[in-house]
Amino acid sequence: MNIGFVHLGCSKNLIDTEMAIGLFKNNNFTVVKDVEKAEIIAINTCGFIEPAKEEAINTILEMAEYKKTGECKYIIVMGCLVERYLKELKKALPEVDLFIPIKDYDHFFDKVNELLKKEKKGKGKKEDSKNRKVKNYNLSYLDRVISTGKTTTYLKIAEGCSNRCTYCAIPYIRGPFVSRPMEEILEEAKKLAKDGYKEIIVIAQDTTKYGIDIYGKSMLPELLEKLCKIEGFKWIRFLYSYPESITKELIEVVKNNDKICKYFDIPIQHISNKVLKRMNRKTTGEEIRKIIESIKKELPEAILRTSLIVGFPGETEEQFNELYNFVKEAKFDKLGVFTYSKEDGTPAARLKDQIHYKTKQRRYNKIMSLAQEISKKKLEEHIGKELEVVIENETFDNKYYIGRTYMDIPDEDGVVFIKHEKDLKLGTFAKCKITDVREYDLIGKIV
Repeated sequence: MNIGFVHLGCSKNLIDTEMAIGLFKNNNFTVVKDVEKAEIIAINTCGFIEPAKEEAINTILEMAEYKKTGECKYIIVMGCLVERYLKELKKALPEVDLFIPIKDYDHFFDKVNELLKKEKKGKGKKEDSKNRKVKNYNLSYLDRVISTGKTTTYLKIAEGCSNRCTYCAIPYIRGPFVSRPMEEILEEAKKLAKDGYKEIIVIAQDTTKYGIDIYGKSMLPELLEKLCKIEGFKWIRFLYSYPESITKELIEVVKNNDKICKYFDIPIQHISNKVLKRMNRKTTGEEIRKIIESIKKELPEAILRTSLIVGFPGETEEQFNELYNFVKEAKFDKLGVFTYSKEDGTPAARLKDQIHYKTKQRRYNKIMSLAQEISKKKLEEHIGKELEVVIENETFDNKYYIGRTYMDIPDEDGVVFIKHEKDLKLGTFAKCKITDVREYDLIGKIV
């Protein structure tokens, strides 16, 4: 049968989609890009915040229309939204034939086979799944089909989160933080290098906690050093670094290994001690400042990215201004802002003094406007410099290649538009001289 996949959500969720694709391919399904030609459509959902939930529901309903207009016979929905709202979804979406919550991933293909055995197909015939040779029932990191091209891929080192920030639903969806054994991660990394991947992005909800649950201490520095010894990788990144776990050892490892991109994504969320306490964050504003100063001192070329939440319950105008002034002072290279989303079952949803959505939006706009100013000035500092870029794509008019430097992560940060003056192979690395800036992006030419 033909199966098509629709992915929603973060890069951690993307790996689950890639593992599901691999599982179906191993069991003799044909994976198609055009969902109109798919007999089965599988949707991997996000359920993190309200906009993501709305997108997931709308996508499911949109895909269900292919039961009327396309080849589709079955709709399968998996992922975070299903884990969080399984009962409600079963009632609300009869169009869906199978829901697979995260807790059932160890028996993923059992569920699919049950569906195909139960449902009638064609002229009263049942799907003959008894004769289907099933190679494995659960999702496998080693069998995943990578969807991010032939140069860059993600490497997940842990699942879940134990930080219990009061606004966050991830521990309720994905469970507590569970590290993968280092030997298993390194085996996957060696396979990725052998398959020709040049950039790996190490990910977890909190990479800096890696190993604490199974080794008794953070093993991220050691893991990064071992990854650097694997031949074939050119760039190694890690996302995300919670501020309380960024140690001198980690900074030294980044500093002393050329393969590791000098890039720290540090989700601080706020700087006001009172807000941080209500969020159940593990650092104070003073500690955050010291960590940032330490990184800048040891690695002046390091790119610092952060994420913030505005409009958290009880956030006063004074506390917001403290955050605004801190952004002005810290001058992050990259910055993302979220308006607080009231999530079912989280402690913050029960807090008093919920902020009006117009106030949240005003604060969001003010921070983003400042961040854009800072970003442009930071980017202008690179005009005239020569930077190494990975060539990833071309513009539709073929006038520019689209590249990315060590300063940018895929789908989040900016890109480099490079004049199409020389023939370049996609996936290769090249030296580029920066000539101009456009919003969050750079413009350059090959040297």
